Amino acid sequence: MTDTPPEDRTTTEATDGDGHTLEPWEVFRQEKEGDPMRHGGSVMAPDAQLAVHYAREMYGRRQESVRLWVVRRSDVHELEDQDLLQPPLDRSFKKPGGYVMRDKLAAARERSGQAKPKARSK
Repeated sequence: MTDTPPEDRTTTEATDGDGHTLEPWEVFRQEKEGDPMRHGGSVMAPDAQLAVHYAREMYGRRQESVRLWVVRRSDVHELEDQDLLQPPLDRSFKKPGGYVMRDKLAAARERSGQAKPKARSK
């Protein structure tokens, strides 16, 4: 994990008419209970309290969200370590369908010269 946010997510500060510094806040929303949180968009606000208020107005006023997360953009970090994202070991056996036993048994039978056993009758 990097200690600095990616360059495309550095704090883009602006000021409102009163001279307050605005910074971007990322909003994540959940449409219904049990759904995953999804990125909804961004709001510009001078502090967390107003960011939550703006997020509620943008993503909650029509009851399209049951939960909101509001995170300062500068607090979001990108994971760039390729070893963690793509492990060097083949772990396909942990995925459904990634380890087909039938093909491995057929190959083992072929190497040993044995025929496939017949189905048992009742």
